[in-house]
Amino acid sequence: MSNLYLKKPFGRASKVLSLIGLIVVHLQILVGVVLYFLSPLGINSFSGESMKHAISRFYMAEHPVGMIIAAVLITIGYKQVKSTIQASAKYKRVLVYYTLGFAIIAYLIPWFLWS
Repeated sequence: MSNLYLKKPFGRASKVLSLIGLIVVHLQILVGVVLYFLSPLGINSFSGESMKHAISRFYMAEHPVGMIIAAVLITIGYKQVKSTIQASAKYKRVLVYYTLGFAIIAYLIPWFLWS
């Protein structure tokens, strides 16, 4: 964010950092999809009755859909950064899309497990 206000060019370090963020999110989605199909809390427990319980619904629908939306936002942000020429626009797009994506991820982490 400081690079945006200091009007620095979108250099190699910024490109690498945004790429690392993209790769980490995609690896996390891959692990999540595998767990979703192997876990008894995932796709195997789909039923109308399960959707009435908040925790079951969270694991079956809300968490996976939200994480996919977050990954899509981060991917869109990365792709737009690659196609944008002006450095300040690149920083703004990374800031907006990555912040939205990571905010969704933070919101959908099952924090109640640790309370």
